[in-house]
Amino acid sequence: VVGPKECLECHELTGEIWKKTTHYATFTEMPRKKEGRDIAKAMGLKRIKAGSLCLDCHFTSKLEDGKRDPVAGISCESCHSPARDWLKLHSEYSGKKKETETPEEARQRWADSDKAGMIRPNNMYAWAKNCYSCHVVPQEELVNKGGHPAGSDFELVAWSQGEIRHNVWYTEGKENKKASIERKRLMFVVGKGLELEIALRAVGKATQKDKYAVAMAQRADRARKHVKAIANLISIPELDEMAKAGYAAGLKLNNEAELSAAADKVAESLRKLAATYDGSQFGAIDKALPSEDKYKGTPAR
Repeated sequence: VVGPKECLECHELTGEIWKKTTHYATFTEMPRKKEGRDIAKAMGLKRIKAGSLCLDCHFTSKLEDGKRDPVAGISCESCHSPARDWLKLHSEYSGKKKETETPEEARQRWADSDKAGMIRPNNMYAWAKNCYSCHVVPQEELVNKGGHPAGSDFELVAWSQGEIRHNVWYTEGKENKKASIERKRLMFVVGKGLELEIALRAVGKATQKDKYAVAMAQRADRARKHVKAIANLISIPELDEMAKAGYAAGLKLNNEAELSAAADKVAESLRKLAATYDGSQFGAIDKALPSEDKYKGTPAR
């Protein structure tokens, strides 16, 4: 991790939007909240920012002298992956000025950035999985012992098109474009698939019949019903495979092998779906997409 300051040297307008979001504010506000302090106390943590479970989802942390040092809230690298290995590849225009880099050099630069671990917007499965990996809480003890909620009521379109939307690069800040209807359709489907994948894995990791296991089983059941309903509307093999995989394992304790295998099948089909389709074929789900009044906040630009 290099920290958001490195990214905002070029993406200044994106930074202006980010600094008005809950993602940004969590760095200072979350440790002050009574709810957060109560959870930390229940988990035996003296300080929320001191090497705790909280760092994985609520903060961006750099490694300093072998210790994780939180430097920001949820920021660029939370979604696009730790940037040390790809930042220069991504930002230096093949060693030229932006205006003199050839299209072929740009394509190679993007390919090299991808290979080095950068998660770009076109890799929807990867960046969306980062969202769901926190919004579906991945730790049983944190819920059962700490009293942490078992996850957010998270839906990818509503949350990505609200206050965190930062599609300003190609218009140089003149417009913060909303996603096209085709992209929103794809995000909706990918989001439902990811919720199923991650919830199945969570049930498999649960060790006792308590709040976490019950919540995750309920979430997995809702998700597989959603995927099945989408598969009934959109006739593509990847959705049929995901729907089938969602019902391939029982939502019960001591069933991790079968649940993990089912989640792997969902993931395989979902990655293929996200890479193959652009949403233009998914018009049958338009009525299910959240309307703009359901978006989570409004972006600063």
